[in-house]
Amino acid sequence: MWELERSSSDKPGCSLLAVIGRGRLGTAIAAALRDAGFDVRGPLGRNADPAGADAILLCVPDGAISDVAAQIPAGPLLGHCSGATGLDALAPHEAFSLHPLMTVTEAGAAFAGAGAAIAGTSDRALALAGELARALGLIAVEIAEADRAAYHAAASIASNFLVTLEAAAERIAATAGADRALLAPLVRATVENWAAMGPERALTGPVARGDEATVARQRAAVVGRASELLPLFDALVEATRTLAREGSVAREGSVAREGSVAREGSMAREGEGAPA
Repeated sequence: MWELERSSSDKPGCSLLAVIGRGRLGTAIAAALRDAGFDVRGPLGRNADPAGADAILLCVPDGAISDVAAQIPAGPLLGHCSGATGLDALAPHEAFSLHPLMTVTEAGAAFAGAGAAIAGTSDRALALAGELARALGLIAVEIAEADRAAYHAAASIASNFLVTLEAAAERIAATAGADRALLAPLVRATVENWAAMGPERALTGPVARGDEATVARQRAAVVGRASELLPLFDALVEATRTLAREGSVAREGSVAREGSVAREGSMAREGEGAPA
């Protein structure tokens, strides 16, 4: 995959864009594109007539994409906002996809600065997907059809599963009289460290430092207070041990390389000072 080049043109690639889907995403995208200068109709209901639009963007659940697409007459460019669904769901239309890599809640979404997976069945369709992404302030990256499921799985792990993990942490913390607010700064700092340094360098805690006695006490607490979370705890401990080992191997390799370079430099300097 690669980041697409930004266009210097400010002229929209479609004269009228219809957004179909009145959920959170459709509402947020329609408003944001309208604010960015696009002539937007919608968000419309699934059975609405998008006549007159030269591009249509479906913001509907994945399972409804094919059915809604089948109702739309040929002609306009047709896109969807699914991360996991391929463009074959829009056949036989000239198709594109735009998946903002950002959560959308009832309060809306801040798209600027986030990533976006895009694709198109033609150069024209792909260009429109990139243009819409840029108008939303998104960083557009083209994802191949064969890679969409893996890309979307990564997004789910990074976002959806993170919430599930924090819910487990919150549940155990509550048994000790601590609430979500106490954990939130730790979560934010951890994510920022991961983003800045990568997983191996960002990893801290008893597993990372090999403190198995503390890990055992933690496990006993989970058994006593939230035993249904024990399989999750054990799986995370094992995965964290693996990450810690990988980080240790990487650091040892780095130290060895630095030592080798230093020795070579020292030998070179000694050679320069030797008598002719």
